Amino acid sequence: MGEGDAFWAPSVLPHSTLSALSHHPQPQFGRRMESKVSEGGLNVTLTIRLLMHGKEVGSIIGKKGETVKKMREESGARINISEGNCPERIVTITGPTDAIFKAFAMIAYKFEEDIINSMSNSPATSKPPVTLRLVVPASQCGSLIGKGGSKIKEIRESTGAQVQVAGDMLPNSTERAVTISGTPDAIIQCVKQICVVMLESPPKGATIPYRPKPASTPVIFAGGQAYTIQGQYAIPHPDQLTKLHQLAMQQTPFPPLGQTNPAFPGEKLPLHSSEEAQNLMGQSSGL
Repeated sequence: MGEGDAFWAPSVLPHSTLSALSHHPQPQFGRRMESKVSEGGLNVTLTIRLLMHGKEVGSIIGKKGETVKKMREESGARINISEGNCPERIVTITGPTDAIFKAFAMIAYKFEEDIINSMSNSPATSKPPVTLRLVVPASQCGSLIGKGGSKIKEIRESTGAQVQVAGDMLPNSTERAVTISGTPDAIIQCVKQICVVMLESPPKGATIPYRPKPASTPVIFAGGQAYTIQGQYAIPHPDQLTKLHQLAMQQTPFPPLGQTNPAFPGEKLPLHSSEEAQNLMGQSSGL
């Protein structure tokens, strides 16, 4: 199963089994949490995707990958992190529900630890909440919000976590971001309830997964053309005419076409600014 493939468990499950998951007491991290989930009898394979910033991903990976290795071993979940030099990365957690909740717990507690460590070097007195961002197919967001916002209100009140569903889809995808904030325990409870909703209401139609774009590549100018560097090659930049035109405009202001500069009678502006810019304007606008 590829990183971007979201496999959701079938919805044909006994309602008593599903509801057992959403009514567990606050979990104690470790064996007690595992036994509570196992008692519910729900052992379905799920895939949940998280959207993280580079710094958050670095915290999850840890030094030489030790932290993510420990999370994989202790939770039993598969944890994959998307490649690339993107400002945002997708962290995919796959496994039985109990393994997923343990992985979430470890991530939430790690983020809380990072917050506590950062506060020791700052004058802030109140501890900010832990925040995680799920990536959810837009077709499931209606069930998550509920009629008149009833379901999301219920989740907020029963878990103590803040839950926000983004109004717009993530770029070039059919997925939305769902932001969860609160204490690690509240976040774990919230994720459990969101999983129940997703199991009961599978996505409709095909889901186009969100794939973060790489950080913007540097642009170089050579021989009157703009290029972006991709690996070992320089690729012509699609917006080169516009960019060069803007550059010429910024470098040397020039008078209307066909006129000479009044400050220097009889002398035209240098070729690289005036005439080249005029040529570019003619090419880019089709005049």
